[in-house]
Formats: sequence, C-alpha cells, structure tokens
Amino acid sequence: MSKNIVLIGMPGAGKTTIGKMLHERLKRKFVDMDEFIVEESGKTIPELFALSECNFRDVESMAVRKLSMENSAIIATGGGVVKRKENIDELKKQGIIVFIDRPLANIEGDVEISTRPLLNDGIQQLYDLYDERYEIYKNCCDFHVMNDREIEDVVDTIIEKCT
Repeated sequence: MSKNIVLIGMPGAGKTTIGKMLHERLKRKFVDMDEFIVEESGKTIPELFALSECNFRDVESMAVRKLSMENSAIIATGGGVVKRKENIDELKKQGIIVFIDRPLANIEGDVEISTRPLLNDGIQQLYDLYDERYEIYKNCCDFHVMNDREIEDVVDTIIEKCT
C-alpha cells in the first residue's frame, strides 16, 4: 500500500495533465477532483459556484473526505482546495502533497479562462489568486516542483521524489 500522490497548484498549473501522465507511468488510479465533484453532485463546477463559492467549497470538502480514503491513487485537486486547512489535513493523512508550480506567464498563455469560474472577470484574477494562494501552496506541500520545463521531466521528478 502506497500513499496517494496529491497534486495542488494554481488553475492551469498542469495538475490534470501531470496526473494523467503519472497514472500512465505508475499504473495507479487517477482521480480529477473536479470531475469527481461533478459526478457526485450532478452539477457542473460553474453551477455549484453560481449558488455560491461557499457552497462549492462545502461540496469540495466532502469530495476531499471521500478521496482521502483512497490508497495509491493520484489525485489532481482544484486550485482552491488549499483554502480550507481541513482539506489539506485530510489529504495528508494518506497522501504526499505535491505543489505543481508553473510560472503565471505560462498559465496566462494557455489557460482557457471561460471554463474557470474564478477567472471569469479576466486575467487579473489569476494574479490575485496567485497572491492569495502561493504561500499556502508552499506551506502545505510535502514537495514543490517547478513546471517550467518539459512535462516529462516534471513527471520524472515527481516519481523520483514520491515513490
């Protein structure tokens, strides 16, 4: 039984892409937390946010409690999962928290803002979220990896540090 590899980071940092590559390489179950939330709630992420961000965060925390019971899984979280300390505490029980740190200029160049509820008001929100969350990501992770090179190299580094 191995610990889960839990990927945290900004929207557009590469958590899902890296998670899928880790799944292929390690032959472990992969869960995208946003997809899990949609399946569990029967609502899209924008629909949950339309009710309120607090409502979405409550649903997200329920998903964290369920997913934190996995063994040997790779879990790509939503960017804001770190906003509630209890989420990180729960995920750390059976997981290694990996902060995927991608330069904002790279994110800005290819993230689809229209599909990200917290970025609907424009690219400045990305910078505001970065300012709000960056230190939280750094302080709650077990391992910090820069996603500023070939993605295969990033995956190799995570495998080396987490398995």
